[in-house]
Formats: sequence, C-alpha cells, structure tokens
Amino acid sequence: MPTKTVSNVGFFERQFKLSEHNTDVKTEILAGITTFMTMAYILIVNPNMLAETGMDWGGVFTATAVSSIIATLIMAFLANYPFALAPGMGLNAFFTYSVVFGMSKSWQFALTAVFIEGIIFIILSLFKVREAIFDAIPMNLKKAVSVGIGLFIALIGFVNAGIVVAEGGTIVSLGILTDRGPLLALIGLLIMGVLLAKNVKGALLIGIIAATLIGIPMGITPLPEGVFKAPPSVSQVAFQFEWSNIFTWEMLIVVFTFLFVDVFDTVGTLVGVASKADMLDEEGKLPRVSQALFADAVGTVAGACLGTSTVTTYVESASGVADGGRTGLTALSTAAMFFLALFFSPIFGMIPGQATAPALIIVGLFMMSPIRDIDLEDFTEAIPAFLTIVMMPFAYSIAEGIVFGMVSYVLLKLITGKHKDISLVMYILAVLFILKNILPLIFN
Repeated sequence: MPTKTVSNVGFFERQFKLSEHNTDVKTEILAGITTFMTMAYILIVNPNMLAETGMDWGGVFTATAVSSIIATLIMAFLANYPFALAPGMGLNAFFTYSVVFGMSKSWQFALTAVFIEGIIFIILSLFKVREAIFDAIPMNLKKAVSVGIGLFIALIGFVNAGIVVAEGGTIVSLGILTDRGPLLALIGLLIMGVLLAKNVKGALLIGIIAATLIGIPMGITPLPEGVFKAPPSVSQVAFQFEWSNIFTWEMLIVVFTFLFVDVFDTVGTLVGVASKADMLDEEGKLPRVSQALFADAVGTVAGACLGTSTVTTYVESASGVADGGRTGLTALSTAAMFFLALFFSPIFGMIPGQATAPALIIVGLFMMSPIRDIDLEDFTEAIPAFLTIVMMPFAYSIAEGIVFGMVSYVLLKLITGKHKDISLVMYILAVLFILKNILPLIFN
C-alpha cells in the first residue's frame, strides 16, 4: 500500500491526493499511458471521418489532439478523476453522415451546432441541469441510443471497408471480399478480435498499426514523407462558423441531438467507469460530477473553435482504471501522450480507411452492450427502444432514430393509459419532433 514518503510528498501528492486514493506516481502514469493506447485510434479515425465532409485532415488532426488535451487537463485538475476525453465516436458519425451528408448541410453548419451545444452544456453544467435532463429520459431509450449508434458506426465501418456496398437490385449488398480493400479490413478485424480475446491493451490501436503495415505491400498504404513534423495548422477549420442558419428547425434538431447523445454518453461513461473503480458514494452518486461534466463542456467549445466534433468522456478510460489509475494524474499522463502525438502527424496520415474501418466495427460492438438491459417484455418500452435502434442504421441518421424512439414512446404510453411514465420533458420533445415534420408540409 503506497504511503506518503519524502519522495512522493510533492506537487503530485498535494494536487491529486495520491496516498488518499491508495496509489502512487508510477501507477498513475502507467495507467494514463494505457488509457491513451486504448483511445489513440481517435487521432486516426476522427480526421479520416470529418475529412469526408471536406474539412482539412491536418487541421482536424491537430484540433482532435488539442481539444483532447484541454478537456483531459480540466478533468485532471478540476475533477481529479482518471478519465480522458476526446471527440466522441458516434458524435463524429452524426456530424459527418447525418448532418453533412444526410441533411445536405455544410460542415460549417455542423461545427456551429457543436459550438452552440458546448455553450449550452457549460450553462447546464453550472446550474446542474444536465443531471435533471438525464433523469427525465426513460432508461430504455438511453440504452437504445447507445445500441443504435453502435449499429450505425459498425455499418459505416463495413461501408468504408468495402465489405458492404450499394449496388444491384438490393439496398445493400456484400462487396467483393477478395479485393484488396475489403481483404485488408477483414485482416485488421481478425487481428483486433484476437488481441481483444487475449485482453491485450491497446488492441484497436495495435490492430490499426498492423493493418497499415500489411497494407504497404498490398499497395493500399501510402508511405509517409518523414516521421516528425510540426502540428498541422488549424487555420482552414478553426472558427469556421455559419451563423446564418442558427434560428432554423434543422439547427434546433441537430443541436438537441448533439446534446442528447453527449449527455447520455458522458454521464453513462462516468457512472460505468466510476463504479468499476469504487468511486461512487453510498447513494450511487459520483462526487464532483459537476466538475467532470464541465470538462467535456469546455472541451466541446474548444474543439468546435479549433475545428472538430463534440468532445466527450471516453469509456476506454476503464482500461487505465483497471491498471490502477485512481486520480487526475492518470488523466494528466494521457493528456501528455496526446501532446506528444501532435508531432507525429505524418505517421497518422499514412493510415488508410481500410485499416481504421475494423476499429469502427469493434467500437460498434462495444456500444451494443446496453442491449442486455433493455426491457423487451413491456411493449410500450420495447417498441420505442427497437425503433430507436434500427432506424439509426436503416435511415442512416442518428437523429431520426431518436425521433422515432421518443415519439413512439410518448404515443404508446398515452394510448395504453401509462401517461404517468411520461415526463414533461418527453412531452415537449415529442411535440417538437412532430411539429418539425408537420410544419414543412403545411407551409408547402
């Protein structure tokens, strides 16, 4: 058991209260490195995904790293928790595939929505409203959103890999698996699966690296020009906001969806990881939760200004906790690793989409776990949850999945006489969603 000695009673001990949390500097630093290894894939996947909208890859890479550093440092010093933050998977998919491609909006429009969401988050965090919003949404729908996003992300991964294609007389079809792209993705998926099965830390990152190297002789991976490089400029993506459409229904829906997904993603992650680390109090609450929520709110605003999608707390933080991380020093160590990664952009830039596609598929699997806890016996709960899950990949829109789930929940509960299950917030949201779809028909 670590104790206070001359060697460890210093800045780290005073700032992070290491002895009080039964840990030491070495354990915390190694835990922080472990967390980085499990989530470093975001430095590859996020720029690749957002670049599809026309955003500058290098600018997004830098914005991803810097926003992660800012948010994780706030988590370290303000909340003193071993949680790391970065632009969230699912949220970046919504940014790219639902807002830009699905709604035919510019990436500047989507970035503006992220900025507005971040400002609202800061206000909600200061007044502790986020917890109240979280409590108002039915638990089954919260879990269904995670599952639906998991399927949506997995579908994107299969499409990016060329394993699933749109051709012939069917809506979707199986690609030619013997082609170089799909074959490389399948090899990467197999490598990640084996590593995960053997509990290897950093399995996703190692799998991406392995697939990238295998892609060189296959003619898929381009060779980089150098290894070290100053961080790419964010000038082409920073502060690129589009204010002309902020008072539109589309902006309202997009901002709400970012808010909705981020609230449940962050709070769910905090509770899940904290419970594994025995950080919850007797009432099952997390001390200093407001400070923890404030970290991703500020990170989101900073990220939007720099040029990236919503920042959120990463469930991969559980890997560092499993390695003994208990304080903000773990988060500080993770932030330091993100800083070092800033100077290796040529290495990250050579990684092809076929190498990151397996990571998307596996992350989709990770997000599926809440399906075990969804009530499938009560059809007023099961049907809305099911619609939320399936409409995300089928409509190719996270937002539409949420709309189908919420509206069906309110209608089914009302018609079957279970109106007491419906919160005031749910009534308001259902009405807004219905009006959003009806008003265009009236005015046209």
